[in-house]
Amino acid sequence: MKESEAHRDPSRGHCRRADDRALHDLIERHRMICALGQIITSEINLDLLFDLIVKQMTGLMHAETCSVFLHDPVSDELWSMVSNDLQKNRIRISARCGIAGWVFEHRTPQIINAPYEDPRFFSGVDKKTGFRTRNILCIPLISRRKTCIGTLQALNKKGGPFTEQDQEVLESASHYVTIALENAKLYEDLKALDRVKKKVIHHLSHELKTPLAILKGSFRLIRKRLAADEFIKIEKTLNRSSRNMERLTELQQKIDDILTHMKVAGEAQEPQWVDTLMDFIEEIEEEYPHVELIENLKARIKAFGSFSGIRKEMLDVGVIIDDICESVRPMVDKRDLCLMQQLDPGARVFTDKAVLKKVCTGLLKNAIENTPDEGCIEITAKTNHDGVCIEFCDHGVGITEDNQKMIFSGFFPTQATEAYASKKPYAFNAGGAGVDLLRIRTFADELDFKIDFQSQCCPPLEKAGRTCPGKISACPFVSERSECLDQGGSTFWVSFPADDR
Repeated sequence: MKESEAHRDPSRGHCRRADDRALHDLIERHRMICALGQIITSEINLDLLFDLIVKQMTGLMHAETCSVFLHDPVSDELWSMVSNDLQKNRIRISARCGIAGWVFEHRTPQIINAPYEDPRFFSGVDKKTGFRTRNILCIPLISRRKTCIGTLQALNKKGGPFTEQDQEVLESASHYVTIALENAKLYEDLKALDRVKKKVIHHLSHELKTPLAILKGSFRLIRKRLAADEFIKIEKTLNRSSRNMERLTELQQKIDDILTHMKVAGEAQEPQWVDTLMDFIEEIEEEYPHVELIENLKARIKAFGSFSGIRKEMLDVGVIIDDICESVRPMVDKRDLCLMQQLDPGARVFTDKAVLKKVCTGLLKNAIENTPDEGCIEITAKTNHDGVCIEFCDHGVGITEDNQKMIFSGFFPTQATEAYASKKPYAFNAGGAGVDLLRIRTFADELDFKIDFQSQCCPPLEKAGRTCPGKISACPFVSERSECLDQGGSTFWVSFPADDR
């Protein structure tokens, strides 16, 4: 009966064959998706992965090309990482621009079979590349954390318009693409952190090597001069030793601040106290008679308590800043630096006095050491409805984009280690262990204030690949002091919340 019906109605048999072909094509596509997943998720090299995604997705979608646009959260732009026709890292558009921007913002797939008639379409990419877009299938790339990291596009389907079935296939494949991109990005981040670790170790080694070498040499000279009764010369050697001991002590105190105030989930602080006290007991048992042991132990414990506690009070920012500026005035004047203050008389914050002093001193020291002689540093304190904002702005050499990413990591210098000369504090490029900003970030986390910054490297120096000579009048790229002030520099600011008591 069925065979006779099929003979009487040839169109029915034709439809069945068409359905069979469609089913076969769908099965083949899903087989390709599985193979694609295995291929691209096994590649962690970003450069190779981008080309691999384009090649695999273009074949899967029967398209002329495919492209990936990833979101740059810093600039809030979408940039093209892969395409057969678009050059890598060359196409950047606003995260709200074009079909890709719309899909990224709304996290909704779009099939556009007449792009030049769609007001959302951005033709600038076609104009730049010479590629003519006839139709687009664009879907969002959603990560495992449910955030949209960019978009995946198939362009110019061969043999007709894109369909909903094409969309389903691309969405299925996009999960593998997203996983592969995230894995590759994690691998790149790990490599970057490894480079940072090496730089940190190199810098810390440099920071410790100089004072230790000086101390070693000083003790050798002292021993020699004591043997020769050259007591007059010993004083100079001792002063040098004392300066470097202070440098090491300052580093130790900064690390103590970080360890004391750093919030580490689930980590108890008591064992640190026990270890510290046990070490001290071992020390004084050798130095003091038994009778004095208890009294000295009490005094030391009392000293520990006086340093570790946070005591919040209402503080006049202007008074604190004035005191700090007055203490550094001799170093500033010696370098012919201009130190400008614009302090709101009503700027008051509710915080710990010692912490506020350390924060402001650290940021001012950072600004001074990154500013060449004859330069300018501006300090402002503003009151607004959110609270008080204190800014330290220098017109110095600035910080590179790569270093900006790790600036609060600790033991990470803003300049190349070899550029530092282990000079006296507040000298240009004086050097340091790179712990001040980590200490300030640690204070901010505990005391609920915010710290942030913006920076730009000096364009002429960056373009020429040269280092700052350390004095504006010695710079070959400017003829006047004011010209230097319009170039690079950094601004760090701390924001304290309004006191609602």
